[in-house]
Amino acid sequence: MTSIPRQLLITGGAGFIAGNLVHHWASVHPGDRIVVLDALTYAGNRATIAPLIDADRISFVQGDIGDRALVDGLLAENAITHVAHLAAESHVDRSITGPGAFLATNVNGTFTLLEAFRAHWLAAGSPTDWRFLHVSTDEVFGSLEPGDPPFNETTPYSPRSPYAASKAASDHLARAWQHTYGLPVLVSNCSNNYGPYHFPEKLIPLTLINILLGRPIPVYGDGSNVRDWLYVEDHCRALERVLLGGEPGRTYCIGGCNEVANIDLVQILCSLMDELAPDLPVRPSRELIRFVADRPGHDRRYAIDATRIREELGWEPQVTVQEGLRRTVSWYLAHPGWWQPLLSADYANYLESQYAARLA
Repeated sequence: MTSIPRQLLITGGAGFIAGNLVHHWASVHPGDRIVVLDALTYAGNRATIAPLIDADRISFVQGDIGDRALVDGLLAENAITHVAHLAAESHVDRSITGPGAFLATNVNGTFTLLEAFRAHWLAAGSPTDWRFLHVSTDEVFGSLEPGDPPFNETTPYSPRSPYAASKAASDHLARAWQHTYGLPVLVSNCSNNYGPYHFPEKLIPLTLINILLGRPIPVYGDGSNVRDWLYVEDHCRALERVLLGGEPGRTYCIGGCNEVANIDLVQILCSLMDELAPDLPVRPSRELIRFVADRPGHDRRYAIDATRIREELGWEPQVTVQEGLRRTVSWYLAHPGWWQPLLSADYANYLESQYAARLA
């Protein structure tokens, strides 16, 4: 791994995974300079990284990755040497109802960031130790059947949703800029993350908050869709390994080795809430489960083969899904001040439009 100090730009750093990466990096690499760029759209929450901003541990800039002049200025003024690009529109349901924002951010925004970093890199004499890490998803690979082997770095792309298609396009851009221009780019594709600071529209925090509020817990279809769950702190350790030790031009698949069906996951969460949360409005929490009309084009199963990152970079997940879910439940119970302000009237109306009409 390269020596410090580094000048690191983290895009989307007020979001879920990137916000956790900001905390991880500031803790593990206190000598590095960290600059966060985030547009603070609905899923970006400045409160996630506010303690680090207030303590002058990081610099925060509100802005769009598609703003070339802004990005050029940030790269130059902060002498950025490393980029962790996590800014993205990421919710499949929202991509189905409004795909335009996903193309604007995930495709055009990534293009702008790559071009800005290329100009910055060339101006500095094309340093061999600089890195640009493009963080992506396993959804670009499509869907697995129950007996299929997990996705790996050679799995053909087969995106099934506007979100997945936009991320697939950005992956191809990142690889093309490495191949064509020699830009020191790496790509990672991860399985489903969970843990602290997860925006309430996603399955796990939605389930926890609905239990606390006594609202129905929506489960798509029959709940048999399977995901490989990766605790976000494990993912941050993996991104650190890739950014500092990965080979430019390589792709690294990052998975939690924790395949769980959605209905089983929800039932585990219900049991944990019954155990850990006092004064629930409905107990047992499983009584709140409602099966709803399935998401259009809902992929059946995702799973990741993380052999490459284990063999080349020495990373493997440390947190089991049982332990990770317990930590996650405990975090949400201990931090109502983080998630309660997110439950605005507009957000509540959004949830109603997405789920209430589908309740069986």
